[in-house]
Amino acid sequence: MARQLARGMGSFFKDCSCVKPARCPHRYTIRFRDALGKQREERGFTSQDDAIERLSQLYAEKKATAPSVAEARRELGQQTIREYSETWLPRQRRMAEYSTKENVLSSLNVHINPALGSRKLNSVTQTVVEQFLDDLEVNGVGRGNQVSIFRGLKSILLDAHEKGGIPSNPVKGVQGPEYVRDRVSIPTLGYIEKALSVAHEDLALEITMMVGCGLRNGEARAVNLNNIVADDVYRVHEQIHARLNRPAKLKHRKVGEFREIHLPRAVREAMEKFTERHAATSEGYLLRGPSGYYTQGMEHYRVQKLFKQLPPEEGVGMYSFRHFFASNALSNGMPITDVAEWMDHKSIEETYRTYRHLMPGSITKAARILDAGLWDAA
Repeated sequence: MARQLARGMGSFFKDCSCVKPARCPHRYTIRFRDALGKQREERGFTSQDDAIERLSQLYAEKKATAPSVAEARRELGQQTIREYSETWLPRQRRMAEYSTKENVLSSLNVHINPALGSRKLNSVTQTVVEQFLDDLEVNGVGRGNQVSIFRGLKSILLDAHEKGGIPSNPVKGVQGPEYVRDRVSIPTLGYIEKALSVAHEDLALEITMMVGCGLRNGEARAVNLNNIVADDVYRVHEQIHARLNRPAKLKHRKVGEFREIHLPRAVREAMEKFTERHAATSEGYLLRGPSGYYTQGMEHYRVQKLFKQLPPEEGVGMYSFRHFFASNALSNGMPITDVAEWMDHKSIEETYRTYRHLMPGSITKAARILDAGLWDAA
C-alpha cells in the first residue's frame, strides 16, 4: 500500500504481498511526477527514511526549476531519439571524424534508430535500454559490436539527460555488454621468415614494420623515411586511412600528436634496402600506389596472394604480425607499460587483457614458482 506524502511530493511503497510489508526484506519503490509532469518510479530503497529523503530531494529540485526551464525541458523531452541524435552528432567536435563518428552513425542507422528511433526521449527508462541490449544479444549481434552500440546510445541518452530532456538517468544501473577478446594467434618466427621471403616486396616491408615496431596496418602502410628521428627511434604520427586512402591522424590521438618507438637495426636496414630499389617520394613515403599512397585494397590483394602461396598457421591473419611484436617484447621481459605505449593502446588494461598469457608473470609460471617454493619449505 502506497504512503502519500505532502501534496506534490509523491509516495513510496513495497510492491509485494507480504503480510507485514514494513518488516519484510523487500525494497521500497517511490512514485513521483518529474519536472515535466510525467509520472516516474525509482526502486531499490532499503528504508522509509531513504525513500522519503529521495522524494524530498526530487521535490526540491522540481520547485527550484523555473517555469521557462521546465517548459524547455518538456519540449526537449518530446523529441524522438532519431530527432535528437541528428543534432547531437554534429556537436561532438572532439569525436574522431573518420572512425568514431562513422561507427556511431552506423550504430544509429543499423541498430539504434530502427529499434528506438521513434521513441520520445521522456519515455526512455532503464527498462527500455536493458530490453534493447537483450534484443541485440537475441539477434546475434557480436559482443564487440554490442559494446560499441551501447557506448553510442549511452552518450546520446546522457547528453539528453543532462539537458533535462530525460529527467531520470536512463542508463544508471544498466549493466552494459562486455567484450572478451579471443586469445590472439601469433605467428612463429619461422613462418614470418618464410612470409618475408615470398611476399610482394611492398607487403614484406609492411610486415617488417608490424613485426619489428608493433605498428597497426594503416601505420605500416604510411612507412616514411622522415619518421626516422634517430638511428634507433621511429616517430609514428599518421596512418593511411582504410576508407579515405590517404594520410590521416592516428587512432586515439588528435591531429599532430605522435608516439615514438624503438627502431630495431634490422627494420632500419630493411627500409634502407627498399629505398635502394625504390626511391622514396618527395614526402618520404616508401610505399605507394596509383593514387599516390599504398592503400588497404592493395594490401588485401597481396595478403590473399601470400596466404594462398604460404597457408598461414592456425588463426593467423595480417594483424597477427603486430601481435608478434607484443609477444616478442613481453616474453623478453619488456615492461607491459612500455609495450602498451609503443602499441598505442588506449589503456594498459587492453594490453593486459590481450597479452596476459605472454607475460613473464603469467599464471602458469607463477604456479611453477610457488610450487617449487612450497617443496623447498617442506
